[in-house]
Amino acid sequence: MNRRTMLTATGLAAAGLTAAHVLGDAAPASAAAAAAWRVPGEEHPHKRTWMTWPHSTTIWDNLLPKIQADIAKLAKEIARYEPVTMCANGSTNAAKARSMCGSTVTVISSVPVSDCWIRDTGPMIRLDGTGGRDAFGLNFNAWGENATSFYGIPASAYNNDRKIAQNLSAHLGLPFAKAAVVGEGGGIEYDGDGTLIATESCWVNRNRNPGKSRAQIEAELLARFGATKMIWVPGVTGQDVTDGHIDGTARYIGPGVVMVQLAGAVRPDVWTRNALAIRDALVNATDAKGRRLQVLTIEGPDTLPRIPPGQRSEFLSSYMNWTVTNQAVITVQFGDTAKDAAAKTAIANAFGRPVVQLNLDNLYGNGGGGAHCVTLQEPQP
Repeated sequence: MNRRTMLTATGLAAAGLTAAHVLGDAAPASAAAAAAWRVPGEEHPHKRTWMTWPHSTTIWDNLLPKIQADIAKLAKEIARYEPVTMCANGSTNAAKARSMCGSTVTVISSVPVSDCWIRDTGPMIRLDGTGGRDAFGLNFNAWGENATSFYGIPASAYNNDRKIAQNLSAHLGLPFAKAAVVGEGGGIEYDGDGTLIATESCWVNRNRNPGKSRAQIEAELLARFGATKMIWVPGVTGQDVTDGHIDGTARYIGPGVVMVQLAGAVRPDVWTRNALAIRDALVNATDAKGRRLQVLTIEGPDTLPRIPPGQRSEFLSSYMNWTVTNQAVITVQFGDTAKDAAAKTAIANAFGRPVVQLNLDNLYGNGGGGAHCVTLQEPQP
């Protein structure tokens, strides 16, 4: 089973989950105090991309070598366009990462990590427009402890990742604060110009934010990101470990422009309906500047010829889970020649920069996450 295997396949129910290990000394942000600070859009120039090296057989069992191979492939490709720093857990894992990633990727062992999902676990870095930087964390709790509920992985397996936002911020010398909400970076899209997009299924969920209203969650996220407008879309609860992260379906190209992937023939009906609902919500939305969003659409693959038929419905067949670099956008190809080519052209035209498509079948299939999930940009001041 992969990271996004449906909950029903486990025979477990989502009810009764609690948000453990989460808030600590977090306090609500002040919108006034945060007004000068913002998380820039991902197309803003990067100082580097951060990644984390998967090493745990408790998490991955015998799939680990395949996941490591895809992480190394992606890291080497990103390093063609901007610096990449990989955090590995201790000297032995760092040596393994160096041997697989090569000399173009910097590997450090001073920031402890659990797994590869740094988009969800790492710090959100903000700029103040005058050269200042700080960071905040979203209190990662293993996707509402779904890692345990879905797969039986001990909660302790993610202990390092529960702290990586603070630890990496300290490594960078950045002031750090814990947000007063629980979530993941892959669960929110930001344009750097005042507008956020998020699925309610990830945030207004008792496995992350019990007892908090949507309005309370929204106010905290807006203040932390330096934004003034939230666009909520419904999402899907309990169908994957993330509860329907936005970054597999809809992404910002830049302020005022979003792209949505409509489900291809290999996706189950629930994801088809989700994509249509997100598209319709965004088509009718305006952003913080009063602009009606320009909504571009692409279609997912109709076939996954390299993937056994029984595994296709659970495969993350998302071109949208791309990672933006300073000179190119890196996404995937699935072997559906026509759909791969159409997606590449559409993304390249939207960004106005080259698009690289990699075969990352193990990460997207066995891992259930993609290039965006395993990368985190460090913006230039």
